[in-house]
Amino acid sequence: MSIVGKTTGELLDSMNQGELSSVEIVQAFLDEIGRRDNEVNAFLSVRPEKALEEAKEVDQKISAGEQLGLLAGIPIALKDVLCTEGETTTCGSKMLENFVPPYDAHVVQRLKKSGVISLGKVNMDEFAMGSSTENSAFKTTGNPWNVEHAPGGSSGGSAAAVGANMAPLSIGTDTGGSIRQPASFCGVVGMKPTYGRVSRYGLVAFASSLDQVGPMANDVSGAATLLEAIAGHDHRDSTSINCPVPSYSDSVDKPLEGLKIGVADEHFGEGLGDEVRKSVENSLDVYRSQGAKIVNISLPHSKYAVAAYYLIAPSEASSNLARYDGVHYGYRTENFDNMIDMYAASRGEAFGDEVKRRIMLGTYALSSGYYDAYYLKALKVRRLIRQDFDQAFEKVDVIASPVTASPAFKIGELSDDPLAMYLSDIYTISANLAGLPGISVPVGLSGNDLPIGLQLLGPAFEEDRLFRAARMFEKETDWKTLKVS
Repeated sequence: MSIVGKTTGELLDSMNQGELSSVEIVQAFLDEIGRRDNEVNAFLSVRPEKALEEAKEVDQKISAGEQLGLLAGIPIALKDVLCTEGETTTCGSKMLENFVPPYDAHVVQRLKKSGVISLGKVNMDEFAMGSSTENSAFKTTGNPWNVEHAPGGSSGGSAAAVGANMAPLSIGTDTGGSIRQPASFCGVVGMKPTYGRVSRYGLVAFASSLDQVGPMANDVSGAATLLEAIAGHDHRDSTSINCPVPSYSDSVDKPLEGLKIGVADEHFGEGLGDEVRKSVENSLDVYRSQGAKIVNISLPHSKYAVAAYYLIAPSEASSNLARYDGVHYGYRTENFDNMIDMYAASRGEAFGDEVKRRIMLGTYALSSGYYDAYYLKALKVRRLIRQDFDQAFEKVDVIASPVTASPAFKIGELSDDPLAMYLSDIYTISANLAGLPGISVPVGLSGNDLPIGLQLLGPAFEEDRLFRAARMFEKETDWKTLKVS
């Protein structure tokens, strides 16, 4: 097997046994970026000299017998929404095209402590608002399985980098499905942790009560190890939860005895494609063969999730993005007559259409006379959605569902229909509203060879359970051979 085809665990073993050096591993992935990224367009920036220098330092520490971090010497791709000291952080927007943060995000600090080596920053929908990575101000990323199709979003660059073997690991963020949906589209593993499990300090905010940073990888064990590296309490984030982080990497291969998997009728109704339905049903048969019990459950308020989300998230975006006014940092228009004119022109020129659309939606929902009717009501629905999950998890260990209604759509196919684009997250949004963890694991291929994912949802802070359940499927199958006919 080539270096770039190996999993994180295999790469770590190769280094530990002296078969490969970190420099060799990093160089192999840099070479793959050079070979494939002209076609895929996942990376916004690549740092070859710094990456190789850091890899050399890891090799020297290995030779000296020094204690190393959990992921020492392993390359990673970073979604360009996390602040990195001295390196541009654009959020896929013209607004921050030249923004160089003076500090590292907490996740970046944890990654450096783990010894992981950043290959560079990857593309995303502007300010994480989108489901296709078509909203980036800089380029459109293609799906590595077929570049005419979208990689999903907003973490499309993160998923495409791993799916194209240009990185074994990547970091994404998930506000309404932005890790799980692109993971499904690109045939990789993606985990949205429980809200509060990973610090948001240094994460450029979209919707603060929904955003969460999480791992993407080419296998379940790699994702588990990466979450272990970045999770943990951070006093600088008031929503960060101070609770122990399990050793996900140690437990991931332990099957779950007596596993009860919940299946909700609401996830298998109108609009679900036949290929996705069949792949999900086949994956449940795999679990049955391992002794799992499939239990019918109900999530009655899930039908309101999209409506609630597209009131709450834009409202928070409207507030968060007010800081980009052309004064302190970020883009400033060159031509203006007065301060008000500068504000309007700077924001009008630097924000893309989707960001403007969501700011206007949010500003309207928060405006006098509409706050109670829209935003406050959406918060009440959010509570009911969480109650549905709480009741379901009294009966089952995890909930299984599709990630998306169809495999990856073609680039441009939904760009003129915002509502259809929003509905592509219909199965993922509820977990964000409820603050629960969810994972996407690849379970098969469509008739035209595009990946299909299975979503598993769990109770709060039960990421360990989700990793183990996902690994049970992964160990039993080679999903790339599971093609829907």
